[in-house]
Amino acid sequence: MLKKLTENWVLKLLALVFACILWFFVTGEQKLERSYAVPLELKNMPVGMMVANDIPSMIDVRISGPRTLLMNLQLQNIGIAVNLKDLEPGLTTLKRLEERLNLPGPLKVTRLSPSYIDVKLERVVSKNVLVKAQLNGKPATGYRVAAVHVNPQQVMIEGAESEVAGLDSVATETVDITDVRETRREMVSLSYPARYSSLKNQVAVEVEIVIEPTPKQ
Repeated sequence: MLKKLTENWVLKLLALVFACILWFFVTGEQKLERSYAVPLELKNMPVGMMVANDIPSMIDVRISGPRTLLMNLQLQNIGIAVNLKDLEPGLTTLKRLEERLNLPGPLKVTRLSPSYIDVKLERVVSKNVLVKAQLNGKPATGYRVAAVHVNPQQVMIEGAESEVAGLDSVATETVDITDVRETRREMVSLSYPARYSSLKNQVAVEVEIVIEPTPKQ
């Protein structure tokens, strides 16, 4: 045992000396504080659910520690990952975000903004809703809109349960019929400004606006 300890004792002594020098250099070095914008990542989303509230994509983090370590800290190597596995539908407050940062030992987090996040999970549902054509203007004098046909008449939306439940229809982009004298048929994009749901497949529909002369009195 003693023989093994004394083997290459010069190299071992040098290694110990360099380790002590490095330790004194790090611990005795001037302290520094710097601010970083750290990306926030949501991981392991439960199947069939989605986030239905605003979550910041970046967290402002202030870190203190030895100047050399801070200056060499690579932003792409640090981040905050939040594990959503096994969370139930509803609002969950996730605290202690600083503990999710992977930092070298001598570096410390002195401030986070925000220091916690609220995650609202909802079930993803879908349903069919009516399509309503939006018209602007009036036909030429002596003409009128006799009928408006939309094909398809319904489209499917998908998203957060609470938002989908409150929607019964989706509108088209506005079709201008100012001074029109004849029937128009065109493909029109759908206007869908919802935040936590979206159109499942259809993004445009065919709109036919039947224009005919105004019946004489």
